[in-house]
Amino acid sequence: MISNLEQTFRWFGPSDPVTLAAIRQTGATGVVTALHHIPAGEVWSFEEIQTRKAIIEASGLKWSVVESVNIHESIRIASTERDEYIAKYIESLKNLSAAGLSVVCYNFMPVLDWTRTNLDYRLPNNASALRYDAPALAAFDLYILERPEAYQEFTPEQQQAAKAYLDSLSEEEKTKLTNIIMAGLPGTDEVFTIAEFKEHLKRYEHINSQVLKENMAYFLKAIIPDAEKLGIKMCVHPDDPPFSILGLPRVVSTEQDLVDVVNACPSPANGLTFCTGSLGANPTNDLPGMIERLGQHIHFLHLRNVKREADGSFYEADHLDGSTDMYAVMKSIIKEQKKRHDSGRADVAIPMRPDHGHKLLDDYNYNTYPGYSVIGRLKGLAELRGLEMGIKRTLFDA
Repeated sequence: MISNLEQTFRWFGPSDPVTLAAIRQTGATGVVTALHHIPAGEVWSFEEIQTRKAIIEASGLKWSVVESVNIHESIRIASTERDEYIAKYIESLKNLSAAGLSVVCYNFMPVLDWTRTNLDYRLPNNASALRYDAPALAAFDLYILERPEAYQEFTPEQQQAAKAYLDSLSEEEKTKLTNIIMAGLPGTDEVFTIAEFKEHLKRYEHINSQVLKENMAYFLKAIIPDAEKLGIKMCVHPDDPPFSILGLPRVVSTEQDLVDVVNACPSPANGLTFCTGSLGANPTNDLPGMIERLGQHIHFLHLRNVKREADGSFYEADHLDGSTDMYAVMKSIIKEQKKRHDSGRADVAIPMRPDHGHKLLDDYNYNTYPGYSVIGRLKGLAELRGLEMGIKRTLFDA
């Protein structure tokens, strides 16, 4: 039998209400975490890494994937400081390698790591999900952020829907929407003010997707040779959502984008985090086909599902429901595992985590990071675990 996927759970560190003891009870064997207290761009010391690793291992778990070593904005905008921050990034990679860590997830999304408009969208069973509402985003962009270029980017119909949405909100609800969209990095409580965000936008005035892609290629060509020597597999996370928002460019949203990433610096160390939720929010993405064509470059899996709507909105669905055929996705993953097994690759047990989860049952008693409740993700992991076993038994036990 081919090795199972390595089952992991994201953990935001000692302050996370989801404890390592709880994670162990889910059946996961690995932890996905980062040193969120270290500012983006600063070096992760060997001592800090070892301290975190020791805490995880004392609980009977393994630190499987580093998510994320965040990239300083100077690298994305190609400021005069970028080489200094690239050097710091490489130093962090050296320290991670010295501590025995070998899979590093990162993203190249400008300013905001991910964007939603509702962190408590109630489903028919009263479970709480994350939602991206297109009219809400447009309302914020047009009438709260008041970005002048937005009027050329939204159709008259979209502007009308956005105005209707805005008019339905109280002042308190407008503030809540703003705070949700302006949330900073995962694992932090940072929220940009409108003035701060506008300053960030100014830095991207002359950076379109082509320029951002060139800046990403520069970064990869600088770090991948060192990563390869260190035995580290870098894996970029797709954009979330996988299309331009608030005037910011996107460069990891489509299959061609993923091809461009791996071609920017061909190496076993330059790979992908395949997130079925982020990529699945783009209806043009053929996820099973992308795995079949790019599977050899996948170092890490985020498995979740979204339900797309006609106007570009989407919400986090059950892991086996939604607009993505998770059966077809898992089957393609298993076929990739078979290729790796047959060719003698050592990385057959690809790390996988159930990405995001609904708030269910006792989840409401804990102030967890959005999408990272324990019971909701446990449900997702159980479903994915069963799906994987069923497909493998069908394919290989016949």
